[in-house]
Amino acid sequence: MNRLFFILIILLTFSNCEDVIDIEVPNSDPRLAVDASFEFYLNEDPITIDGYLRLTMSTPFFDGNNVPTVNDAIVYITNLENNSVINFEASGDEGFYTPEENSVIIPEFDVLYELTVIYNNETFKATTQLYPTTLIENVEQGDGTLFEGDETEVKVTFTDDGTRDDFYLFDFDFNLLEVSEDRFYQGESFTFSYFYEDMLPGQDLTIKILGIDERYFNYAGLLIEQSEQEGGNPFQTSPALLRGNIINITNPDNYALGYFNLSEAHRYNFTIEE
Repeated sequence: MNRLFFILIILLTFSNCEDVIDIEVPNSDPRLAVDASFEFYLNEDPITIDGYLRLTMSTPFFDGNNVPTVNDAIVYITNLENNSVINFEASGDEGFYTPEENSVIIPEFDVLYELTVIYNNETFKATTQLYPTTLIENVEQGDGTLFEGDETEVKVTFTDDGTRDDFYLFDFDFNLLEVSEDRFYQGESFTFSYFYEDMLPGQDLTIKILGIDERYFNYAGLLIEQSEQEGGNPFQTSPALLRGNIINITNPDNYALGYFNLSEAHRYNFTIEE
């Protein structure tokens, strides 16, 4: 039953996308790529924040290992309810930006946050809010396999919130990601299986569940599908093929790539058994 669900949910993930996502033609002119995704572990004490904001330029489809970085942009996030601003500054040569000293981002639910990037005399903006998640209640090791017969089955249990429509991004460590929606387990306790390859007894892993919206669900699903074809982490290099929620308000034709996302998250540490 668990294996059946695992296969079905992957099929449903990629066959029920309703939003139109534009595909950029390979080898097009370089565009600004914004990777701004943050995870907020509100159930931890103290609250933990993971994620990063990185600016790069898109690269030709087969040149993903040579990603030009952007280190001279003006970057800030605005709380649109009270107009408070968190300024970011370049932290090195890899295109990463971090909040200025003594600035901390801990967003509230149901409040809009706007990312602004000013680069090369053009202004790029994206708006999102903090999307809730649920807790991973249990992780245990199973004895099922898939195709090769030597996979390691890990069973994950969580309970969906029945008061809303939820979309989730699961991070199974080692750059292994999947997306899911609660259409078929609305408000229920749910257990599903994930299968790892080449795992060793005693190996530690961290499984995460992130709350996302439907548009990011579609965007991440396509990136994951693409990375499975090409290999590697879908969010590791410049997202050179997919448009996200970044808008160029100065020159709409020179649109940016990438995504601005804020997720409540929960994580569960687990060790592979003998």
